[in-house]
Amino acid sequence: MTRQPLDVLIRRVDPEVPLPSYGHPGDAGCDLVTTEAAELAPGERMVLPTGVSIALPDGYAAFVHPRSGLAARCGVSMVNAPGTIDAGYRGEIKVIVVNLDPRETVRFERFDRIAQLVVQQVEKVRFHEVAELPGSARAEGGFGSTGGHAAVGYGFASVASDREGQ
Repeated sequence: MTRQPLDVLIRRVDPEVPLPSYGHPGDAGCDLVTTEAAELAPGERMVLPTGVSIALPDGYAAFVHPRSGLAARCGVSMVNAPGTIDAGYRGEIKVIVVNLDPRETVRFERFDRIAQLVVQQVEKVRFHEVAELPGSARAEGGFGSTGGHAAVGYGFASVASDREGQ
């Protein structure tokens, strides 16, 4: 069963900015671009404007994700990944990027793709306070309790158990 696309109202804050679009059929995220040229030194972060604002229907949120190509090629990521756009927010979408490369400066030109926008349905919840939570197989285990990054005494974390499928 094919679902119908969700209608989302969008306003161009910058009249020349291209509307967000999907690169390929089946893509989850549509591309967001920056409207400003920028230079990001190693370790530096900045807020880049996208030139668009949206009005999501109640029950939906949009999540701004980093672009994997920028991460792989340039070491660029997002400080607050994913960034959350709530249904009630009407301001310009902005992206907080960081240059994680230790040596190279990254340059952005106007209309370079900088992030992806994924729109998802989200649930509203009611919290019910209880004295005890029901048990589970995992219980209170977290923060690596299922393995994968145990220190091995060499001053760095080991990912060997993850590679071996343990």
